[in-house]
Amino acid sequence: MKVILQENIDSLGYVGDVLDVADGYARNYLLPRQKALEANTRNVKALEHAKRVTAHKVKKVEHDIQEFATKLSGVSLTFPVQTGKDDKLFGSITTKDLEAGLSAEGFDVDRRKIQLANPLKELGTFTVDIKLHRDIIANVSVSLVKQGGEDQAENQAETLIDEAADATAAVTPAEAPESQDPSASSFDDAQDRLRAG
Repeated sequence: MKVILQENIDSLGYVGDVLDVADGYARNYLLPRQKALEANTRNVKALEHAKRVTAHKVKKVEHDIQEFATKLSGVSLTFPVQTGKDDKLFGSITTKDLEAGLSAEGFDVDRRKIQLANPLKELGTFTVDIKLHRDIIANVSVSLVKQGGEDQAENQAETLIDEAADATAAVTPAEAPESQDPSASSFDDAQDRLRAG
C-alpha cells in the first residue's frame, strides 16, 4: 500500500515521503496512529500543494535571514581587555561575551549559533562565524585591545614622579630651606598634579 508520511519515522522516512509499505503495517499501525495517509489522488495533490506553499515560505524566510546576515556581517565588535605581562589576557572572550556585544549593537543572536571553537585569549582581530541557517553564515569582526584607561593613568603617574625627581635633583642644599626636606615639596606637588589630572 502506498502511504504519505505525516511525521518522521526513523526506520521508514521523513514527513511528505510517499512510500510503499506492507498493507498490514499501514492499516494496523501507520493509519490508526495518524502517522501516515493513504496515497490516493486527492491526498497526493494536497501534499504537492502543501510542498509548494512550504517552499514559498522557506524561500521568504531564507531571504529575510540573508538580509539579516548581510547587516550582521557589517558589525565590528571591540572588546577592551585587561592584559598582564607580555600582553597575556586575564580571562577570555567567550560566546556569551559576543552575544552581549551583539545585543548592545542591536542584534539578538543566540550564542549557540556563534561558531567559536575556543574562547579568544590573545590580542588581535578575529573573524567569527555565526550560523544563522543551515546555508547562511554571517562573519563578524572581533577585536581584542588593551584596556586603555589604566595604562594611561600609570604612564601619567610615572611621568609626574620622574618630573618630581628631576625637580628635586635641580634644587641644591643651599637653596632649600633647612626646615623642609626638598624632595618632599616636589613630591607633594607631583602628587597634587596627579590627583588633579
